[in-house]
Amino acid sequence: MTKKSDRFVVNHPDGWAVKAPGAKRASGVFDTQAQAQAAARQIVANAGGGEVVTQGRDGKFRDSDTVPPGNDPFPPRDTKQVLAGV
Repeated sequence: MTKKSDRFVVNHPDGWAVKAPGAKRASGVFDTQAQAQAAARQIVANAGGGEVVTQGRDGKFRDSDTVPPGNDPFPPRDTKQVLAGV
């Protein structure tokens, strides 16, 4: 279930876009996926926390990151960000 504060990082003809659930227009378009992810995390953090879901080049969603103070549905499994030092 998505919330208004959640954001998706999706493939876009001009690079990578940050979109809200159900939105027709992107919040922003960036050259790299990393830039789009950073912008999405900032938007979600400012909105009070939630999920940033990232789409791969193949169109499949490949990653999900909980931004505090969001509710992580699988806290023991989401250790990737802790190990990466993020």
